[in-house]
Amino acid sequence: MTSEQGDHIIRSYDEELEHLKELIARMGGLAETQLADAVDSLVRNDQELATRTIRNDEKIDEIEHELDAYTVRMLALRQPVASDLRMVISALKVASDLERIGDYAANVAKRAVALHQQQPLDPVRSLPRMAKLVQGNIKRVLDAYAKRDANMALNVWESDQEIDEMYTSLFRETLTYMMEDPRSITAGTHLLFIAKNIERIGDHATNIAEIVYFMATGNQLMIDRPKGDTSSFAVVEPPEEGKGPRKESNNGDEQK
Repeated sequence: MTSEQGDHIIRSYDEELEHLKELIARMGGLAETQLADAVDSLVRNDQELATRTIRNDEKIDEIEHELDAYTVRMLALRQPVASDLRMVISALKVASDLERIGDYAANVAKRAVALHQQQPLDPVRSLPRMAKLVQGNIKRVLDAYAKRDANMALNVWESDQEIDEMYTSLFRETLTYMMEDPRSITAGTHLLFIAKNIERIGDHATNIAEIVYFMATGNQLMIDRPKGDTSSFAVVEPPEEGKGPRKESNNGDEQK
């Protein structure tokens, strides 16, 4: 093999690795947009936008299929090692998380359609702020992936706790509304599912952060992931007759 042929092979290989990054960037951009549109459709009561968001989930799936086939081909033909192998394997894992983010965003849009037919609840106003934090984490973790920046990935990983805490607060507030007014149970149930979907999107952004950290350093994060979700312990107690509104139990805080 001549020197020119060797240079061509190296250049071609670098271009293939760059194409992987481009596919992830495209998936990530679509996933960010999906979440933003899903939440906007809820806040603005826009059923057309919600329907379009549900349909657009197919675009993310199509890119994932393309990326899967591309990485399998690279593994078979290039047989990458060391950091290049970590990059190829990481792309497969990141794509899987981004596909799930798209699915959860579509679920938010589906619930938004159902909520359009219900009386709005005050906790809905907390969702955009929670979603904005999640969107910010998605953007930052994709930047960390593109730059192979372990520190930026670690920062995203640590910030998930704030999202969990917001979810727990919204969960408890929504339960209170549902207990105080049975007419709000249907809307409240949809709202709880929406909030949980957004919280799960945040978890997938954290998964990507762990993958990026491994890709950049070759080491796994060996510390426990910080969690602020105590909704599993949340208890809302009914008031005693004639003694005013219910008060939230502290059981969740005690059992962290």
